[in-house]
Amino acid sequence: MLAAAVIFINLALVFYTIGVWGEKRSGTLQPKHLAFFLLGLICDTTGTSLMSAIAAGSGNNAIHAATGAAALILMLIHAVWAAIVKWKGSANAQHNFHRFSIVVWVLWLIPYGIGVGMSMF
Repeated sequence: MLAAAVIFINLALVFYTIGVWGEKRSGTLQPKHLAFFLLGLICDTTGTSLMSAIAAGSGNNAIHAATGAAALILMLIHAVWAAIVKWKGSANAQHNFHRFSIVVWVLWLIPYGIGVGMSMF
């Protein structure tokens, strides 16, 4: 189960990174970016669920759990907001959306980094 969790968490990193930086490079929010945000969210939710099941049988790191939950909530808000901006937002809103995307991506990296650090020790 640990291997599957690690694979899903890393797929979340790949998909989310492609979505965020693809959007930044293109200069506007496109449907494919939203698809990558959703794939990242799905993979992160799956990986986090698997990791939670593993952690239930051992010691739990409260900071990692709290930052991970916050990151999932931010990813969900980000994906919903992306959908709203894409289909109802102005061209200016779509053009400037990447600023929020980068903030969420950087905040998502915090629990990812904590998890990587915990696996080393």
